[in-house]
Amino acid sequence: MIVIPIAIFILVVFVIALFFFTTINHFQEYIIRINEAEVSIDSVLRKRFDLLNKSVDFIKEATKLEDTGTILPTIIKLRSQSVSNIELDKELYAAIEEFQSYADKYEEIKKNEGYVKTQINLMESESEIVALRKYYNDITVNYNKLVNSFPSKIVSFLKKYTVKEYYEERKEKKSILEELKA
Repeated sequence: MIVIPIAIFILVVFVIALFFFTTINHFQEYIIRINEAEVSIDSVLRKRFDLLNKSVDFIKEATKLEDTGTILPTIIKLRSQSVSNIELDKELYAAIEEFQSYADKYEEIKKNEGYVKTQINLMESESEIVALRKYYNDITVNYNKLVNSFPSKIVSFLKKYTVKEYYEERKEKKSILEELKA
């Protein structure tokens, strides 16, 4: 008689432990994928920053401006700051708009080989960043569902897993691809 309650107790403990460890593995899988996406996004953002940073020299040369502090001031400011990827992404959009404004002000920049190559590379990086942002957000949605849904919410509470922030789409103006094609 005592064997049956002990067996039921062991079975219940086993099922709870199995659920707990399986759920932790699901969380870990999403965390790893989110981290991979963040590293990929960081790589593309650094590439964009480097492209714009290098463009200061040929803009200075093409416009005959002496003060490099007035050329792409957003990039100059970012050189000395430490910002998150999300903030860097927003700042780089502002810098790309500044980059575009020089082509509007100075016709000879459009003929500059460095400008053309930078513009092409910025377009390529934009399509990469859009795809990576979507991938990151898709994974984050699934992770956040796991954090907020019962019974995995119990595990998220015990392991202190919290909701992750999404990368926001750029909505305020036309897309960067449209701007670069213009």
